[in-house]
Amino acid sequence: MFTGIITGIGRIAAINDLGSSSTYGKRLTIACPAQYLDDVGLGDSIALNGACMTVTSFDTVTQQFTVDVSAESLNKTSGLAQVGPINLEKALRAHDRLGGHIVSGHVDGIGTVTYFAKVGESWELRILAPRELGKFLAYKGSITVNGASLTVNRIDDQAEGCEVSINLIPHTIDHTALGSLSAGSTVNLEIDLIARYVERMLSSAKVEHAIPS
Repeated sequence: MFTGIITGIGRIAAINDLGSSSTYGKRLTIACPAQYLDDVGLGDSIALNGACMTVTSFDTVTQQFTVDVSAESLNKTSGLAQVGPINLEKALRAHDRLGGHIVSGHVDGIGTVTYFAKVGESWELRILAPRELGKFLAYKGSITVNGASLTVNRIDDQAEGCEVSINLIPHTIDHTALGSLSAGSTVNLEIDLIARYVERMLSSAKVEHAIPS
């Protein structure tokens, strides 16, 4: 589990194929900030742009680690198949503060940035989420964008999807890789876990109500 509070900005430094066809995944080498891996062990979970991955090797001297990403994960996520900056978050420990919200590290869909510009001291980020995720998004609710826990400021349901508007303060820009986004960029989205369970309970209640007694 994670909180959506980014603990470091890394960089995908190298990408190697795990096989000779598209059915194989890729091995990523991630370069980290200084001392980031000092408390990391083999098999630990680290979220890369919001996608939970397992550390398969690491080097505290070079501050690099590797993960193996399956073809399925590559098909269901964005930003893991090219060299560049990436948001990092180590798995939540039992005694940690829950500064963001409960995040599972499982990407629910890929959104597209429709607008990203500075407004006053902050930045406005608008993302078009897949239509099927719209029912999970609420005004002042939480959404995870490339692993970062963010608050929805506005919702606009459209025929092609649900556009959410998010305000990014300077601290978020400085301490995540979100500042590298632009209109047309794709991002990993994870809906709020509580919203997922509420939707499931409501849909189950409808089914039970429809079944004749």
